[in-house]
Amino acid sequence: MNATDNKRSITVGLFVLTGIIVFVLGIMVLGGQQKRFVKTVQIKAIFNDVGGLKVGNNVWFSGVKIGTVRRISFFGSSQVEVDINIEEKSQQYIRKDAAATISSDGLIGNKIVMIVGGTTRVEPVEDGDRLAVRTALSSDQLMATLQENNNNLLRITTDVKSIIGQIKQGKGIAGAILEDSLLAYKFESMVSNLQAASGSAAKASGSLSLFAAKMNDKNSLPNQLVTDTAVYSNIRLSSVRLRQAANTANDVTADVKLVAADVKKASERLNSKDNLVGLLLNDPTVNKDIKGTLSNLNQGTKKLDENMEALQHNFLLRGFFRRKEKEKEKAAQVAPAPADSVKQQADSGH
Repeated sequence: MNATDNKRSITVGLFVLTGIIVFVLGIMVLGGQQKRFVKTVQIKAIFNDVGGLKVGNNVWFSGVKIGTVRRISFFGSSQVEVDINIEEKSQQYIRKDAAATISSDGLIGNKIVMIVGGTTRVEPVEDGDRLAVRTALSSDQLMATLQENNNNLLRITTDVKSIIGQIKQGKGIAGAILEDSLLAYKFESMVSNLQAASGSAAKASGSLSLFAAKMNDKNSLPNQLVTDTAVYSNIRLSSVRLRQAANTANDVTADVKLVAADVKKASERLNSKDNLVGLLLNDPTVNKDIKGTLSNLNQGTKKLDENMEALQHNFLLRGFFRRKEKEKEKAAQVAPAPADSVKQQADSGH
């Protein structure tokens, strides 16, 4: 074998070796991306629609790639079961109450599986666990929503354009304010009044804050009324007593009204001539007759005294009156004095 053949064989061997090295490196890179040479844990999720998800697509958790889609198969009547391989080192961060959802890598990129949620109170997932599923909007639904929003924005823009045109034509309140200087002046005055009212409201708010501060003062009466049960009890007792006093005053007023009514009736009866007292008070003729009767009685009494005095000096009755005087003197002599009678009783007791 000559040198040319040897050189050709060496060149071919180098190319073959380079190809093998590139092939191995490619396998290593692809395997690293697909997590083929990393210890993994397999979990599952059942979706109603995977939206074009493929085997080998990535699995993300909190913005970090943690695994790939291993297998996609039908489940039940129309659902799809997705087997997911996640790195064993990421297993401790994914909890059993986490949820899986279908998303996309960018707006129109490849479909990916997103794992979201999970709480530290729940244990980490284990091999063979099934995650809950959270429904996410597909790209078609997003586009439909964007289209609807665009239509709404177009209608709003059209309405704003129409409103601005009406304002420019002086229609409506805004147009009148722009075109009519008097109305603009009135509007300015109204704004000034609103500012003054706002200032008054601010003062009232300050007063209210001051009142609230006094309410929070432990030494103030309002705070004691709210917090001190003893003060509240005393005020309640005072209120009850005031109510009782008011009831008593009402009773007294009622009694006074009754007495006043009785007095009024008595006054009416005194002013009436249907009774003796009324006649005495109101009829001058009766008063005059009574006065005359009393005067005649006085004169008769005097004349009777004079007649008795004359009878005592009359010789026919003089003896009778003398006997009466003697009998009185004897009775006075026989009757013992009060002191003598007490002494006689004491002696009889001994």
